[in-house]
Amino acid sequence: MRADIIGTPRLDLLPLRVDHADEMAAVLSDPALHTFTGGSPAAPDALRTRYERLVAGSPDPAVSWLNWVLHSRTDARLVGTVQATVAGPVAEIAWVVGIPWQGRGHAREAARALVDWLGRRSTRTVIAHIHPAHAASAAVATAAGLAPTDEEQDGETRWRLDLRA
Repeated sequence: MRADIIGTPRLDLLPLRVDHADEMAAVLSDPALHTFTGGSPAAPDALRTRYERLVAGSPDPAVSWLNWVLHSRTDARLVGTVQATVAGPVAEIAWVVGIPWQGRGHAREAARALVDWLGRRSTRTVIAHIHPAHAASAAVATAAGLAPTDEEQDGETRWRLDLRA
């Protein structure tokens, strides 16, 4: 499976490229983005190295790493990312939007578009892992059709959507 350009009313989800690293390092530079996930912002060189690995793809041919940057047409710049790791009929998704663009519905819009895109392919189940105190991510997951389960992994709640029961 390969990432395609996905359009929404305000965003273009563009397949990740290594040359996105410099602009994305600035977008992701606020330490507050790591409140629930841990770690710290990556410098441009470190992000470039990470993007090289992601763009190269999973070493497991049964797994697809799909990554997009979120280009806001309104702001004419990158504002975040969405990603899906697809193994067979299951996709695990995640999203992040830079602090200056949070609260504008970008994550919700992008996550919905990603779930719709996955649903038009062979994906049957979409999963996300969200820290129980991260209300904004819970709202994004809900808007994308996912619901919390009783399962936990590494202190995060597993959210799930069955596309084809």
